[in-house]
Amino acid sequence: EQLKNSILQRAIEGKLVEQREEEGTAAELLREIKAEKAQLIKEGKLKKEKNLPEIKAEEIPFEIPESWEWVRLNEVAVSGLGKTLNKTKDAGISKPYLCSINVYWNGISLNTIKEAAFDDESQRKYRLQKGDLLICEGGETGRAAIWEHDIEMYYQNALHRVRFFGNINPKFFLACLQLYKYNGTIDAHCKGVTIKHFVQSSLNEILFPLPPLAEQKRIVAKIEELLPHIEQYGKAHDELTALNEKFPDAMKKSVLQYAMEGKLVEQREEEGTAKELLQIIDKYNTKLSPCKSELNFSSMNYDIPASWSFVELNRILSFVDYRGKTPHKSATGIFLITASNIKKGYMDYTRKEYISREEYQTRQERGITEKGDLLFTTEAPMGSSAICDIDECSCGQRIITFKEYHKNTVDLSLMMYFILSPRFQQQLLDNCTGTTAKGIKAEKLKHFLVPLPPLAEQKRIVAKIEELLACCGALEKA
Repeated sequence: EQLKNSILQRAIEGKLVEQREEEGTAAELLREIKAEKAQLIKEGKLKKEKNLPEIKAEEIPFEIPESWEWVRLNEVAVSGLGKTLNKTKDAGISKPYLCSINVYWNGISLNTIKEAAFDDESQRKYRLQKGDLLICEGGETGRAAIWEHDIEMYYQNALHRVRFFGNINPKFFLACLQLYKYNGTIDAHCKGVTIKHFVQSSLNEILFPLPPLAEQKRIVAKIEELLPHIEQYGKAHDELTALNEKFPDAMKKSVLQYAMEGKLVEQREEEGTAKELLQIIDKYNTKLSPCKSELNFSSMNYDIPASWSFVELNRILSFVDYRGKTPHKSATGIFLITASNIKKGYMDYTRKEYISREEYQTRQERGITEKGDLLFTTEAPMGSSAICDIDECSCGQRIITFKEYHKNTVDLSLMMYFILSPRFQQQLLDNCTGTTAKGIKAEKLKHFLVPLPPLAEQKRIVAKIEELLACCGALEKA
């Protein structure tokens, strides 16, 4: 868009094509137009207009070539709003007409043509001619297009029709309007506060540069030559921008996916197996219960290294669940972690809430959330997960705290990354409840599957993930 408007700016400044002495001057063109208007007035085909205000030096927005002139629109054209329609009073023959919903920068739309009664005088006054420039009075004020059809058509009072004298090229003035809309000139001349209108007096106030006729034609030809290339560049730029915006996020998902499949680091025989690790963990997880719900594990149907094992979450992690127990909040005290504090991979403390120390003591009955524990949101939003980094805190509703059954058996950072991976997030979607606000029941979550590598490999995977995610972060900032 900026490139397009730079082209238009150069065009109306006389910098897009060279000036040629043999093509005459705009002053000569204005004399011819003045003679044409005088003849039309003499023949009764044009009303004599009031003299236009003199153009002052302080009004001129930029320099133009010596062979050009600054003009007000009604100096080189006749313009006016279309017919005011009144279905109950209008008489005449039903005729098709255009309104603002038909006029767009890229042309006239004939998909929604309406009809109204036009008498003989209205037909004469409001019939469009090929080459008429139509400008929206309201809506997107100043939006304009050229009527380029030979079919019978009229226009109503939401549109200004501009009909040029002296064979002036309307496409040059359309280019001016496009630039004036972009740079705020049109909006600055609109009337009204809440609802803006580009009234006739506003249109007459704006200055337009006027080149000689032949140069107008060359400028329009050059614009039409360049614009397709600009549009192609614009599409390519938009596609590249979208790709750049998506790439870091897509790369993050790929990193987590590779990690979960055992493809991010190599396996080492000396680090043992997940089965050996589970023998240690099983000595401490004494409260396991079978799953009472039917679960969909299709997202976890993939191959993992031979030294790994698929395990249910509650086999390797204990759950501290305060859902259903509403905390009594206070102005100060112990920090209360809510679902809004837990993001995807990090904690956000923009919102701060507290509970009293007395409340904190009673809430410890279900378990204590400690620094280093893994936090998970079950709903609003579902599936966010981060490592707790506060020394003393308590969790509110919609949060589950994951803890190791025994220290140095499971790397909770790796479990966080696994939870944030596309496969685990899909597992959540496959088994959640709710439509607008999705949520996962703790009883189901306990039996969700995750891959378990040997402990030493877990730590190497975390180190590699964090190295690669740092690269993704650098891409996002670039």
